[in-house]
Amino acid sequence: MSNEAQTIDCDQHGKSIGAIVCRHLVNNYGHPLGFVENNDDPNNLQAWCYACEYFFQQQENMTDEFKQFCDIAIVCTDCYTDIKSRHSLSALFGANA
Repeated sequence: MSNEAQTIDCDQHGKSIGAIVCRHLVNNYGHPLGFVENNDDPNNLQAWCYACEYFFQQQENMTDEFKQFCDIAIVCTDCYTDIKSRHSLSALFGANA
């Protein structure tokens, strides 16, 4: 893979660098699911929910089963920030977490 950032065209935010998240984080607007960042490079943002983290730990690798469970989605960096604020520990336990 290239180290060059990939851009996407988000319906809500326009052109932006793409970020990868699990589909659970994208589709859930109810209770926070937790937010585990897998890369802090601003040109390669990646995260998944606590259920995906647990599944990944059980599989001990990025298996086909894990990939199917995670069902990645590509979102813009603004959507990534919104998703992070909805699902992070501070969303789970309040601003002081």
